[in-house]
Amino acid sequence: MEQLTVPGTLDSLSKISKYVLSAASAAGLDKKATYRLRLAVDEIATNVISYGYEDAKIQGNLDLQAKIDDSSLTILMEDRAAAFDPTTKFILEEDSINLPIQQRAIGGLGVYLAIQGVDRFMYERIGDRNRNIFVVNLH
Repeated sequence: MEQLTVPGTLDSLSKISKYVLSAASAAGLDKKATYRLRLAVDEIATNVISYGYEDAKIQGNLDLQAKIDDSSLTILMEDRAAAFDPTTKFILEEDSINLPIQQRAIGGLGVYLAIQGVDRFMYERIGDRNRNIFVVNLH
């Protein structure tokens, strides 16, 4: 699929969602897998926009590229915000999920749910870019 480039603003989330839904449809994903992928990409994109761009008071784009092959749909999402590996937050959130409810902070499980929602999630820092990779198996 053609790459999608959008400004790193919350207004771009609907375009990102439409792109992911279009890729999921082209790959033939069922409703459940489509929902989980859209949720995962939306959560990470929201974090990049909110923390990586807005809180840091910088502007940048998000670049998304969908790749479909015989076995999977892969969404690559890149940004130029400060380095942030969501898998480190995943480990912290995974630890807190087993705490009694009275000891858990309100919220804070978005990255955990995002990463759990796809078959594979990877993070890379390439030069000055973060690359978040979401993979959903087709079979």
